[in-house]
Amino acid sequence: MIVRPLSHLFLFLTLGSASFGQDPVRLTDVTALVLRPEAGQDKGLMAGLQAAGVSTEQVERIRNLSDPGLWPSGLASDSARQANRSGIGNMVAYRVCDYATDEGLMTVVHVPMAENYQMNEELRARTDLYLITRASGVETVERTIPPPPPSKGPAWQRMPKATILKADEVYATYDLAKDPEALAMMEKKGFSRPEIEAVIFRSHERNWPEGIARFDDRYPRLSDLKRYKAFAAGTWADKVLVVIPQAANKRAKEGMRPYLDFYMVFKSSAVAVKKVKQKR
Repeated sequence: MIVRPLSHLFLFLTLGSASFGQDPVRLTDVTALVLRPEAGQDKGLMAGLQAAGVSTEQVERIRNLSDPGLWPSGLASDSARQANRSGIGNMVAYRVCDYATDEGLMTVVHVPMAENYQMNEELRARTDLYLITRASGVETVERTIPPPPPSKGPAWQRMPKATILKADEVYATYDLAKDPEALAMMEKKGFSRPEIEAVIFRSHERNWPEGIARFDDRYPRLSDLKRYKAFAAGTWADKVLVVIPQAANKRAKEGMRPYLDFYMVFKSSAVAVKKVKQKR
């Protein structure tokens, strides 16, 4: 749907420059979402964003990231939105601007990926999103001290390098939280509680890059898994915990590129860990 702007009398409402794009809101009515915004073709919206002083780079981001094809499964259909309406209301979101059209006041909402990483899988997008909704479908929420961002996980830079030899010997759904030896190993290495929680959360396949998050997708890419730049976070019993850092794998293939560090549990025989030279 392309929302028609008010002809010759385009009313544009926006936040002050000091707080632009930072007004927290709650999505209260999933039926108010514009399902086919086609922002790139909505000349009124584009002109309004530019008139409000939105940078060219951000306008381009809104144009590209308002595509409903980027929506997670929990937003992608009427039935899914209804089933997830309470979760949608808990998404961290910010008002970019309001703008008036013949159909009424509309709101552009920014849903940042990094601040919604702990959402349920069906509501966790792989990128930032920009949603266009009727203004009646959002409400401003009181500013509070934001919670600390999710832990990036333990620092990997001093961990020994690891080479994945047998990619099919990965425990894709391993629950580290239920393995006392694994927890003890991480505690002994000095991982903080938030770091351990990050490792537990991101060691399950559903939290891996999209192209390897399911067996059927991962199996044809097993040889590519061996090309990851990996590090050994620790070993216990007959297992090894491997970290795949985002910063070291920016050139990984499409669908395998991490957007955060993630973790894999392998059989010890499946990974070669480089010995660290002991300082004399």
